[in-house]
Amino acid sequence: MVISSLANRIAPKLLAEFIGTFSFVFIGAGAAAVVGDGVGLPGIVAIALAHGLAIIAFAYGSVSGGHMNPAVTVGVLAAGAMSAGEAIGYIASQLIGGVAGALLLRTVLGGAATGLGTPALAHNLALGATSLTVTPEAGFMIEAVLAFFLVTVVLSTAVAGRAGSLAPLAIGMTLTFNILMGGALTGAPFNPARALGPMVATGNFSDAWLYVTAPIVGAIVAAILHTGLARLAHEGMAAEPRRAAQTPAE
Repeated sequence: MVISSLANRIAPKLLAEFIGTFSFVFIGAGAAAVVGDGVGLPGIVAIALAHGLAIIAFAYGSVSGGHMNPAVTVGVLAAGAMSAGEAIGYIASQLIGGVAGALLLRTVLGGAATGLGTPALAHNLALGATSLTVTPEAGFMIEAVLAFFLVTVVLSTAVAGRAGSLAPLAIGMTLTFNILMGGALTGAPFNPARALGPMVATGNFSDAWLYVTAPIVGAIVAAILHTGLARLAHEGMAAEPRRAAQTPAE
């Protein structure tokens, strides 16, 4: 009975994470595949908006919290806001949803867009009068920092409950801003499911280690900072009544 009850509670969450990640990859990677490379800022804006709006529209926040990203799930787990078993289920659903979304995208587009939105480090990117090639080390730092920003916003809004119904908007905007900054540099998935889905569908696993591990590192750092700041704030509020009680009445 207990196992059945747990399964009934977790099943809708896992389904929500699968559908959400499936939609996110299909729309986000699909926009990247259709827009293509070398389109400049207007193309990056379109890709960023596609990802951000997909998060807002398909987050299923009331069901599962709308993680749609293994890095977010790891961050929430590291912050102590979910169990390890639940996190494993979330990550499995997200990865399966990401691969399914990319496979459907390959079926729909066929050979018209071979990349399918697979992220890649910039090579000879034109920056004014010079060019930039992003090394794996720099790409790792970019992906980790972008994931740090995203997970920080998730923990501060959706998990802490401070933003209420506006949490998906805050998360979607953060995702959009992140892609505007990093899209031309790394492809800016900062999401192992978003990166691995197109990689599996195309068979191109270039720098897969980077796109999987960097967001996880950024998420863990965000969780540590979030819990540390929350603890300091709690201790500060607890100290206020003590100081007030020690102050003699005038």
